[in-house]
Amino acid sequence: MSIKNLSIRIDENTLHKLHIISAYEGRSANGQINVLIRQCIEKFEKEHGELNIKGKE
Repeated sequence: MSIKNLSIRIDENTLHKLHIISAYEGRSANGQINVLIRQCIEKFEKEHGELNIKGKE
């Protein structure tokens, strides 16, 4: 699996809160975002079924 980059725009207050939460969890902000994305995907797949990526089935 290759690692890809993703740029996002985020307001200053939200970014500051993300840094506080990620430090509390012992993660970098990037690591915390990855955890949140995986949780979101897991929740979606529980409700709607597994997502199959074209060419990755």
